Amino acid sequence: MTDPAPARRLFIKTYGCQMNVYDSERMADLLRPLGYAMAEGPEDADLVVLNTCHIREKATEKVYSELGYIKQMKLDRQARGKSMTIAVAGCVAQAEGKEIMHRQPAVDLVIGPQAYHQLPELIARTHRAKGERLAADFAAEAKFDRLGPERKADGVTAFLTVQEGCDKFCTFCVVPYTRGAEFSRPAEAILAEARDLAAQGVREVTLLGQNVNAYGGEGGLAALVRQLAQVEGLDRIRYTTSHPADMDLALIAAHGEVEALMPYLHLPVQAGSDRVLKAMNRAHTAESYLRLVERIRKARPDMALAGDFIVGFPGERESDFEATLQLVVEIGYASAFSFKYSRRPGTPAAALPGQLAEEVKDERLARLNALLDDQQKAFNASQVGATLPVLFERAGRHPGQLSGRSPYLQAVHVAGPDHLIGQIVPVRIEGAAKMSLAGALALEFA
Repeated sequence: MTDPAPARRLFIKTYGCQMNVYDSERMADLLRPLGYAMAEGPEDADLVVLNTCHIREKATEKVYSELGYIKQMKLDRQARGKSMTIAVAGCVAQAEGKEIMHRQPAVDLVIGPQAYHQLPELIARTHRAKGERLAADFAAEAKFDRLGPERKADGVTAFLTVQEGCDKFCTFCVVPYTRGAEFSRPAEAILAEARDLAAQGVREVTLLGQNVNAYGGEGGLAALVRQLAQVEGLDRIRYTTSHPADMDLALIAAHGEVEALMPYLHLPVQAGSDRVLKAMNRAHTAESYLRLVERIRKARPDMALAGDFIVGFPGERESDFEATLQLVVEIGYASAFSFKYSRRPGTPAAALPGQLAEEVKDERLARLNALLDDQQKAFNASQVGATLPVLFERAGRHPGQLSGRSPYLQAVHVAGPDHLIGQIVPVRIEGAAKMSLAGALALEFA
């Protein structure tokens, strides 16, 4: 009798957005039948995958820096008679595949975001020392057709990709070039995956897409949400990231009518100046965004808003930045993500005149963050004294502590027994910090 093949170890490092988190999970699912179990770190792995993000230049350079460290680990393993395969996946792979191979020859595979369903085959080719090393030009349809609905749930919450790509072509963004045109998965496939996740104990799904509310299935995202709300065991639905231009009346109505759809909406605006928004090709104005938020809050009065902001876009004047601050004051955000403009080669904005000095961008970002931080603290403080339904996801950092999420995506920490993990429990909020809430279980659960 022959000895069984030794177990293989896999390490995946994920950069960037939730879409990449989902893709990394599916890569692990694809490789599990090949005998790959997860490693704690790259030094113990037979296969290392860097699932990359191309949104900002510094993020790209971090990938090359990381590859330098991993190359040395590969050499160390080779010196001990062991092998390591290095793969670069994601949007940097799509945009800079040949450059990656040129700059870091230790990389064995480059796999674009639409090609990772080919990963088992490509690894087999690599081990046979033949075949293509680059795989960056596959259609999204092929990827999702190959994946199938089965995946291993990791906890009581999960990401679920429903749409990929973007047709908006914001002038600062590389997504249309790295993820391609908008493609929506069939509702039947999404529902099958959701049912499988719910059967494994998942209580909350976050629907993902580069432009998720452009979902093109029959009835749009609103109809999909209503169908998902009927999946037994699935109690909470979220989605990200949205574009204001695709926030239609049906989806707004769903927020007021579908109990499972959480009252937290990530709705990036990017700037409060119409002049800057036009230069960004955002297809909305500050006024239209404000009116949209009014309609959303009319449908769901307790809606918490999250936003994205870019400061220091080429040509941004002080008056433009002040308009952004004014919009933030008028909206009142529960949380937000804000960034300095980062020049991305190949995007229209990279060639625009009026590129701002880093010190100007730094100063404006600091002012914006101070305002956004104050708003987030105020929103969290407003929950003190309220009783919120909290989905407990895991044990907390301290003995006897549980950690979960409120309907508004706030982290909530409570003293309680482990058997409540996976349950939605009423919690009285007793304290608030910038990033989390603290509370006590309702009496019947204490």
